[in-house]
Amino acid sequence: MANTPLVGRARSEPPDLRLAGLAVAAWLTALAGLHLGSRTTLLVAGAATGLTAIGAVHLLGRLGSPRAVVRRYGWVAVAVGLGVVCGGAATAARLAVRDAPAIRTLAEQRAPITADLVVRDDPRPIRSAGRPGMLLVSSELVRLTGPDGRRIHASVRLLVLATDPAWRGLLPGQRLTVDGRLGVPRGGDLTAAVLSTNGPPQRHGAPSWAQRAAGTLRTGLQRACAPLPDDPGGLLPGLVVGDTSRLPQAVEADFQATGMTHLNAVSGSNVAIVVGAVLLLARWSRAGPWLAAALCAVALVGFVILVRPSPSVVRAATMGAIGLAALAAGRPRAALPALAAAVTVLVLVDPELAGDPGFALSVLATGGLLLLAPRWRDGLRRRGVPPGLAEALAVPAAAQLACGPVVAGISGTVSLVAVPANLLAVPAIAPATVLGVLAALVSPIWPAGAEFVAWLASWPAWWLVVIARQGARLPGGTLPWPGGVPGALLLTGLTVALLIAVRRPPVRRLVAVVGVAAVLGALPVRLVAAGWPPAGWVVVACAVGQGDALVLPVDPGRAVVVDAGPEPGAVDGCLRRLGIREVPLLVISHFHADHVGGVAGVFRGRRVGAVLTPSSTDPESGRDLVRAAANGGRAALLTTAAGARHPVGGVDLLVLGPPYPLAGTRSDPNNNSLVLRATVAGVRILLAGDAETEEQHAMVARAAPGQLLADVLKVAHHGSAYQDQGFLDAVRPTVALVPVGTGNTYGHPSPGLLAQLGRGGVRVLRTDTDGDVAAVRTGDGLAVARRGVPAGRQP
Repeated sequence: MANTPLVGRARSEPPDLRLAGLAVAAWLTALAGLHLGSRTTLLVAGAATGLTAIGAVHLLGRLGSPRAVVRRYGWVAVAVGLGVVCGGAATAARLAVRDAPAIRTLAEQRAPITADLVVRDDPRPIRSAGRPGMLLVSSELVRLTGPDGRRIHASVRLLVLATDPAWRGLLPGQRLTVDGRLGVPRGGDLTAAVLSTNGPPQRHGAPSWAQRAAGTLRTGLQRACAPLPDDPGGLLPGLVVGDTSRLPQAVEADFQATGMTHLNAVSGSNVAIVVGAVLLLARWSRAGPWLAAALCAVALVGFVILVRPSPSVVRAATMGAIGLAALAAGRPRAALPALAAAVTVLVLVDPELAGDPGFALSVLATGGLLLLAPRWRDGLRRRGVPPGLAEALAVPAAAQLACGPVVAGISGTVSLVAVPANLLAVPAIAPATVLGVLAALVSPIWPAGAEFVAWLASWPAWWLVVIARQGARLPGGTLPWPGGVPGALLLTGLTVALLIAVRRPPVRRLVAVVGVAAVLGALPVRLVAAGWPPAGWVVVACAVGQGDALVLPVDPGRAVVVDAGPEPGAVDGCLRRLGIREVPLLVISHFHADHVGGVAGVFRGRRVGAVLTPSSTDPESGRDLVRAAANGGRAALLTTAAGARHPVGGVDLLVLGPPYPLAGTRSDPNNNSLVLRATVAGVRILLAGDAETEEQHAMVARAAPGQLLADVLKVAHHGSAYQDQGFLDAVRPTVALVPVGTGNTYGHPSPGLLAQLGRGGVRVLRTDTDGDVAAVRTGDGLAVARRGVPAGRQP
């Protein structure tokens, strides 16, 4: 949300919405065109052209009419028609280039090609990609050479998936040549193809001096923040320049839960703060309007280059340019027409912005501040609220109300703590931003001074982290809501109806009473019966993507954890949902990344007593990661073997496999996974790790009669097809839990295995479709519970 100053306006003066219809129509038409294709978009634009021409002729014929309403709303209709025409034409033209048959055919064939391209943005790591170190690089294709040697010149957007470390140091504007294999993009944007490559790029020349300078400043800010604690040190570069590479995922989740995601990365508010600071300095030095505008323009261009042109920054910069022109001309800034003009220009220049959630949130937040906040501020002041407090209350409330439908559609939740959290955050945003920019500017010439300034900036950043963390932990702070487009439209309708209804004093009082009663009535229910974890749970399989993380309860707030999933944020979030504050034993079944990549998340804010690992150390990269986490958390590092028993409170663990070291199998690390039988409250749970056919067969051959029998089976290797029939017959589970990631490329879980378990009467739960899943001991036997996957988010 942008914390821009409110524009004063007489209460009776209606908002200037003359360009709003043009902007909204162009925006929605471009958004629809990205999903409908160029032909349908052209048909819509053609139809709108005819209707707009007819409407304009009809309107011009009535200009002499005394009916002002006809003239006013007639021009609105014409503006909407023009928006549809312009948005449709611009989007269709870009889609025609994107869908050029020559490139589309190569992408569908997954052809190997050589591409000459220009980098558009900084390379970004992809979390939970299943391939450690993978980077996503947005680029512009210049030319490609197909497998037959034919060269194709095309200026289209290309998304590069790279694994070589040489891609990390690239800057926007860098020209490259790279070999790789084309693939089809997901659609919904202007990306023409996806290029997968395992090799390094061949660089041609250097980026522009401006991009090199920006890269130096961004690197200097990261170095200055390196000595700081992880949470404020990771947030500060994201807050100042949009670099979230060090931002802990737990902090990111807290900011999302409290409606403060706009602070995770640079947004329009940062542009307003930086340009506002320059303007204050110019006014303090008594600079004239033209000089002040020139200084602000230099600061605006420099800041946009520094932080990279993200959608919200581009929107704010465009509005700022319009405002600077008004400042130079000595005329007051018309904020709403400036916003509408900025949206129209940006969508026509780059129709892909129409589908960007960050762009939508930025525009809606600014619109809320301009349309709603001044009226709410004035209303509060008339009721005796001090002016500063009235504005502080109106700003976050208006921005949150405007952004609420989009946030609800994306996250499937509605935050009840967003307004107070953003209100508490306001005093810290400007100091953190200004000091962070100063640290970046000082870093090339005085590194020690930059570290000191970054230390000063870490204190307001720490305050933001504290607000987000405490707000995210409040019971009932977020409510579930239908996700996707239906949920967003539903909340939009309710919001508009509420805004219309509360214009009448009796309705306003009724809404206030009902709202307070609903909160007071729902809060005790949320406190007493939060719904998760379910009472009597004996095991939970966490939804951590394509990986394993199992939790066995010991006491309230304490649990044994088996495996840690592929990344820290997911397992940390699962443990927080379960209320786990201490882990007396962390068991690692084997050292593949999808089982140990998130080990730092288990240690995050928790005491871990010991880490239990198999004797096999393959792969060594995973072993080193676990060892580093154990040493950093001062946890004992233990190894175990078949036959060992590890009781932890009410949890009894028996190691069943591997019965002996296996070698020469299809996958030796998988087939040397620890296989455990846990007994919790009398329920036997078999945790099979990633054991495949060879290990399963060896365990059946060595196990005592009935030793493998279990009530709950954690299906081995995410439900792969490599299962031994004798092993499944020996286990004979009632419930099967399948930790698996949505959209994985391994074919997990195997449809044949699921059908086989179903025919045997086994209740199967999957984390990709059910979210966190639990087996529950009840008075009538064994039951299951699923937390569900919020709409718009997949594990």
